[in-house]
Amino acid sequence: MTALPPGSTVGVLGGGQLGRMLCKAAARMGFQSVVLTPEADSPAAQVASRTLVAAYDDLDALAELAAMADVITYEFENLPAAPVREVLERRGAVVRPSTRALEVAQDRAEEKAFLRSAGVPVADYGVVDTAADVEAGLERLGAPALLKTRREGYDGKGQVWVKAPGEGRAALAALSHRPAVLEARVAFVRELSVIAARGVDGATAVFPLGENRHEDGILRRTLAPAEVSPETEAAARAVAVRLLEGLNYVGVLAVELFELADGALIVNEIAPRVHNSGHWTLDACVTDQFQQHLRAICGWPLGSPAAIARAEMINLIGEEVDRWRDFAADPHARLHLYGKREARPGRKMGHVTRVWPL
Repeated sequence: MTALPPGSTVGVLGGGQLGRMLCKAAARMGFQSVVLTPEADSPAAQVASRTLVAAYDDLDALAELAAMADVITYEFENLPAAPVREVLERRGAVVRPSTRALEVAQDRAEEKAFLRSAGVPVADYGVVDTAADVEAGLERLGAPALLKTRREGYDGKGQVWVKAPGEGRAALAALSHRPAVLEARVAFVRELSVIAARGVDGATAVFPLGENRHEDGILRRTLAPAEVSPETEAAARAVAVRLLEGLNYVGVLAVELFELADGALIVNEIAPRVHNSGHWTLDACVTDQFQQHLRAICGWPLGSPAAIARAEMINLIGEEVDRWRDFAADPHARLHLYGKREARPGRKMGHVTRVWPL
């Protein structure tokens, strides 16, 4: 495929804040955007050129999206992959990243199997369908161990610690007996993330690492570029490129990593999309992650991922958004609000990024 010219239409599956920022980046690059979302007043719908209000498995709506868009992408991985593949890819629509990446990332067992096959380090784990599987896993992995649903867990949801043998039944019940994976405990010193992109031509570009800090299972802040050794930086970049190539990936991919005390890295999970931990790139890089994703999926040359400033990105959770006046008055802060109408506990309402010279 040749590069899509300005004026082309980018389709986005998903109406949240990531879709919103993709649509804003598309407008800056001269593209039209069309969003498929179940919510008429979603954050992305507020800024998109056009919006299709329908469920993600609405076959007629997917067919309409395929007819309208020159390339289609998605803002989150918990989409029904089968309808996307059936209606979009089999109708000749260009979907980037492919549904292969979607299927891998939305199932933790599939994801970990892929990561191992790609030769990158992951925590030891076992697949869980019954309480007996939990107990067998504890015997092999040791306690405590982390039980996670295979699908749809995010921001600390869909997971529970199993602290001792005999707790398997209660732990699985806490997750409504959904299929799960049991992960060995990892004694990490911090979480790092790497945002990387691969173009249609196979070219790759990797942003500097970010250091992530969580509260109550939700990303609270990202510091970037992270203060890491050259060896750690090189290792993280190598992991990201290996995964991009292993998936024959086109677009931006986020890789979350645990750094151990000896500097070794373990991959926690991947996200086949732009990512919260990459928001700092909006204000502190030559090319931000959203423009980079669009460059990749539209066949444009990838932009420079180089940092032009240091940054601290802070998520605004729930009613913290009510402090928008304070953030707007801070000369070192750049405020990004997502247009969500209701501030609920645990809901990401926006973020603020403070920047300073490198």
